[in-house]
Amino acid sequence: PDLTCAELVELVTDYLEGALAPGERMRFDEHLASCSGCVNYVDQMRTTIELTGGLREEDISPELQVELLAAFRDWRSGPPV
Repeated sequence: PDLTCAELVELVTDYLEGALAPGERMRFDEHLASCSGCVNYVDQMRTTIELTGGLREEDISPELQVELLAAFRDWRSGPPV
């Protein structure tokens, strides 16, 4: 079956790390061939990885660390009810 955009988002890390099984990789590539939005998403993820790849914990101020951790906690807990 065709890969949905939501499924692609869930698989993007494995895709970029070369960890997808061959069949999943083929479905991923087929989806990218017809979905410019997902092509943009994958490109943004690649750029993010490139730009943050050399970032070390000590490069981030303690204040920003607190803000980032709070943002991720809020994101993981989902939208407010």
